[in-house]
Amino acid sequence: MAKRGLSVATIAAQAGGYIDAASGGVVPPIQPSTTFARDRSYQLHPTGNIYARDDNDVGRIAEALLAQLDNAEAALLFPNGMAAIAAVFRAVPSGATVLVQSQIYWGTTKWLREFCARRSVTLIEADLSDIGQAQSVCVHHQPDLVFVETPSNPWLRTTDITRVAEATHAAGGRLVVDATAATPILTRALDFGADIVMHSATKGINGHSDVLAGVLATNVPADPHWQAIAIDRHDAGAVIGSFEAWLLIRSIRTLPLRVERMSQNAQAVAEFLQSHDAVERVFYPGLLNFEGHKVAKRQMTGGFGSLLSFCVKGGATDALRVAGRLNLFHRATSLGGVESLVEHRHTIEPDTGIPEQLLRLSIGIEDAQDLCADLEQALRC
Repeated sequence: MAKRGLSVATIAAQAGGYIDAASGGVVPPIQPSTTFARDRSYQLHPTGNIYARDDNDVGRIAEALLAQLDNAEAALLFPNGMAAIAAVFRAVPSGATVLVQSQIYWGTTKWLREFCARRSVTLIEADLSDIGQAQSVCVHHQPDLVFVETPSNPWLRTTDITRVAEATHAAGGRLVVDATAATPILTRALDFGADIVMHSATKGINGHSDVLAGVLATNVPADPHWQAIAIDRHDAGAVIGSFEAWLLIRSIRTLPLRVERMSQNAQAVAEFLQSHDAVERVFYPGLLNFEGHKVAKRQMTGGFGSLLSFCVKGGATDALRVAGRLNLFHRATSLGGVESLVEHRHTIEPDTGIPEQLLRLSIGIEDAQDLCADLEQALRC
């Protein structure tokens, strides 16, 4: 089945058109075996499977489906999002220069700082949502790799992928985009010029808070950097299990519906919070007065995602009191699930400039009025 021409809703619902050749089943089977027998002449089985590190049939089905969703030529699954990011940077040679967006997910930044120091890779951090700064830094440093996260976590900064891709390619580098918060439903980063798109599939793609997974996708699978990533995944063993891949496929079938509902809910919650007298500021690209709204509107189709942050008037005590009074929002760390979550981000990363009064929300598929009512009662006192 051709990957282009079909909507993401159709691709997702039909799992890319999958039908099991052996049984006719519309759901792929799970093969738990970690090794595969040869015949008496020591020839491989017709599948070519040898060992489950890379030879994972249901994993290949999931990768093909994810590639279709991102309009990509190839995709690789990893056991979590950070494993996918690590593979990208481990494929960069020592002595290289990498340019990374500042104030993104702290787990990414922390790992990169330590990794680049160990590997003698020059790390430049800059606000790449500021296109002028992005262009200037690319010209000055000539980075081999540029990494952006859009919308960013937890600031929701929106980076213009097309213009950063142009600046990156003019400098001779490759652009990698973490589009976790958008998912392939809202943004196909490769269509805007990215060389590789990354998702923590643990988040919205899975959406049920029960699978760890990461994915990379590209339109240039013959590129040496991509080939180095694939080799690193095999050799380092950063692979996903069969059951996790099966669960991921099951979740993807409803991904467009979940993203649509979560985006609608998040928009309603953001507008509610923006008008509340106990709220100092709201960070959400769907708000007309948000700094990145125009860029987000160009490169996000069908909504602005489930992630938003807001600052409570006051300080840490006030924000923690609000979080503690919420009844529908679970106080937990993640995003993109069907259930709504609240996180006091300063507690998680106290030394990174996150305001003490900032609360990050992951909006689920509940009734939006119920979510707003819960926030209202929590903010009231």
